[in-house]
Amino acid sequence: MRLVMALLALILATPAPAADLPSRKPGLWEVKMSIANSKAPPQVIQQCIDAATDQMMQSSAGPYSAAACPKREVQKSADSITIDSSCTVGGKPATARAIITGSFDGAYSMTVTAQGEDAPASKMVMTLDGRWLGPCGADQKPGDMIFANGRTMNILEMQKRSPSPNAPLLPQ
Repeated sequence: MRLVMALLALILATPAPAADLPSRKPGLWEVKMSIANSKAPPQVIQQCIDAATDQMMQSSAGPYSAAACPKREVQKSADSITIDSSCTVGGKPATARAIITGSFDGAYSMTVTAQGEDAPASKMVMTLDGRWLGPCGADQKPGDMIFANGRTMNILEMQKRSPSPNAPLLPQ
């Protein structure tokens, strides 16, 4: 489970170098994450973003991602983006393939298949479905992440408090 969480952190924090993905439309996005064959219900989070925050979120781990996933290939077609990554998580090799379809202006879907040597199950499949809800609320600011339980945290404030600018935003 630790490897799965580490892979999720890598995938969610840095699906691709920022230049490889188009920016999402500024405003409030709802992202639903589900893991195949999991008993856990899908997790839903809302993210308030602007262009700068979205760019930062796409490349939030900076040099950390290059160190953990030195091999990353991005292939674009007319209707999808495929990202293949080879990583080292906890000293063990791991791979991930993300396939992204849809529009970053209204709705997109990303299916991630991750495999690791140390995983309890040999393969994990995760789906992220994002949809634009509209402008951020008057009480929201770029970087706000609103969880299903109503808790809000700001990714920019978390980054400022991080002991190292190269530390990942999500726990390992």
